[in-house]
Order: sequence, then structure tokens, then C-alpha cells
Amino acid sequence: MRKLFITVAIAAALAGCGKSEPASQSGTDASFEARLQEQLLDAKPGSVIEIPAGHYSLRRGLSLRTDGVTIKGAGMDKTVLSFKGQVVGPEGLLVNASDFTIENLALEDTKGDALKINQGRNITIRGVRIEWTGGPKTTNGAYGLYPVKTQNVLIENSVVIGASDAGIYVGQSHDIIVRNNRAEYNVAGVEIENSVNADVYGNTATNNTGGILVFNMPNLSQEGHSTRVFKNRIYANNTGNFAAKGAAVASVPAGSGVVVNSNDKVEIFDNDISDNQTANLIIASYFSTNYYNTRGVSPNYNPYPKGIFIYGNRLKGGGDSPDGLKLKTLKTAMYGLTGHFPDVLWDGYVDAKSLVDGVPPAADRICIQDVSGVLNADGPHDYKSPSNDIRPYQCTLPKLSPVVLNPEPKA
Repeated sequence: MRKLFITVAIAAALAGCGKSEPASQSGTDASFEARLQEQLLDAKPGSVIEIPAGHYSLRRGLSLRTDGVTIKGAGMDKTVLSFKGQVVGPEGLLVNASDFTIENLALEDTKGDALKINQGRNITIRGVRIEWTGGPKTTNGAYGLYPVKTQNVLIENSVVIGASDAGIYVGQSHDIIVRNNRAEYNVAGVEIENSVNADVYGNTATNNTGGILVFNMPNLSQEGHSTRVFKNRIYANNTGNFAAKGAAVASVPAGSGVVVNSNDKVEIFDNDISDNQTANLIIASYFSTNYYNTRGVSPNYNPYPKGIFIYGNRLKGGGDSPDGLKLKTLKTAMYGLTGHFPDVLWDGYVDAKSLVDGVPPAADRICIQDVSGVLNADGPHDYKSPSNDIRPYQCTLPKLSPVVLNPEPKA
């Protein structure tokens, strides 16, 4: 088992760097960076790379292509890899490997995505902090924790701050648990996109543009379904949208608690959701995104949310200051200047081809319980005939099974 050791002299030199100084790379940091990349290149299955406490400035992105490697720091606020002066590579750390664990360290101010894991199995991310320290900016990296085309993924006890797309994002993946994390000041706090079998629970999402998103976008390698969102705290996600123009999340209105877009079999329950100024819960189709206006879509793509079950949440506040002129106008027309949207805002798009006597098949219905109300915004007709009739949503759906990771990651 190989370990990376940094001498006491190196740590002392790093500790002497004042926080007010501009990002730079001392000879010590250059030596550390070269040694760390060498460890990653030379790693064998079973290698454990330990990075001691310290604040290290790196100028190049790191990469790992060996299965079965663990990277460990001394703590998310003790072992800090700063990419503020990064000049090479878009990611902070790019992993193309399986059986990978990373824990107890921080990646700060990466030029692009912070931690991208591509096409791996058995991925564990634990106790990792990702942060862009200058606050929410469009120039920040798009994704914080970013497993894509992966299987058997656990993300827990981590923190992501400042991503210009999604703080915690899992895309085109299978069998996912995202639990006990904090996402703040990102465009999307947590996003599950085009993935199958995901459990998102115990997380705190606040001060994002949108708290937790479950999306299904066109032209990707798989369609998503079967996501459970439960036991989360999702409050005051009212930060203005700072995503790059043309990004899918650029259409998410500030003040969105939980957003389901074009995904199927989504169960949302036992959450504390409050004070999201557009709406605590939003159900929408692909037709409500600006992305739809700029990209073609596969003819087999299903743009409608189906089989959505919302129940047993604790909801309060929100809906009082929706983002965008159309939503503000709709809110005022329906509820007055001092009124607010109900807990659930639905854009109203329905798959007409699937209807039987004007009703969706039982498995495709949107079933909503324990809310102050539902507003069908009538998006297909540009909000001309909205309805707050809650009767169409008084139904239940079969509950989804819990996600079980196999093998279960070791603590």
C-alpha cells in the first residue's frame, strides 16, 4: 500500500502563506503536485493515496485511470487542493475507473468541473467539499461532484458550494444513493438526470437557484426513471440563476424547491420544503425549458413527466415572488399582488396520445397529497386558462423500492 507523505517543512511553508495573497505555486507546491500526479499514474488496484492536512496550490488538473484506488485526506477543511491558479486541464480531478473511493478532502476553485467520474462502477464519495470561494458566478465550474455513466454510486456527507450548473450531479447512471450532503449557492443543488434507481435523502439544499432537480433530457444514452426524494431539508432556494446561457438548468426559475422535469416514476415524500419563492414543488415538461428552443430532440424521447407521487411532506411559505415576468403575471392574476402560488406548480403539458377518455393511464398519473393546492399553469396555451382544481391529482401510486447498492460501500 503506497502512501503520499509530505514533510513537516513543507507543511510549515504552506502554513506561512497568508490568505490575502494571490494564488501562486511555490517550489514546494510544484513538488507536491508532481508527486501526487505520479502517485495517481503509478497506482495499482488496492492503492491508498493519503494526502496530509495542508493547503496546496495546483496548476494542472489531475487524472486517474486505475481501478480500485482510494484517495484520502485528513478532512474536508484540513486537506485542501486549490486550483485557483489552474492553467492546464478543465477538471480538478478526472477519474476513468471503477471501485474508486475519495474521502475527507476539498477541491477548490477548479477551472471547470471539480470531480468528474466517467464510466465507473462502485463509486464512493464521502466527506468531500467542493467550493468556488468567490461566490456564485457564471465563470465558476459547471459541476461539483459529477459521476456520469456510472453504476453503484454513493455520495454522502459532502458539501458543494458555487457550481454554475449542478453542485451534486449524477447523470446517465444506475443505482445511486445521495445522502446527508449540503448543497448551497449552486444553480442546482442536487440533480439526478437520465438515471435509473436513485435515492436522495437526508440532504440540505438551500440558497441554490433550485434545490433538488430530477430531470430527463433528450439525446442522451439512456432515459431516467425511479427516483425517490425523501427526508431532505429544501428551503430558501432563491439565488438568481447564474448558469451559462443555453445550459439546461438556465431555465430553472430562482425560487424552485424540488423540480421534476420530464422524468417518470418519481416519489417525493417526508421532506421539509419551505420558502422557495417561485414554488416549493414544480412539475414540468421539456416544453417549458429554453433548452427546447435551441436543440433538436430524438423522435423516441418522452418529454412528459409521468407517474409522479407527492405525499407526506411538510410545506410552508414560498410561491410569493416567482421568477420571471410570465410567472409573476400568472401569480398576480390568480392570487393577487399579495397572494402566492400553492405548494405545487405544474406546467400542464400532457401526452395526448396516451389519454383514454381524457385521462392518463393509472401508472402515468400525477398524484399529489397533503399540499395547500396545485396550480395547472396551462403552459400549452401560454397560461391562458390556468386551473387550481386539485381533484385530478387525488390518487395514489405504487411506492418505489429502496435502492440497494451491491456491494455496500465500506464506511
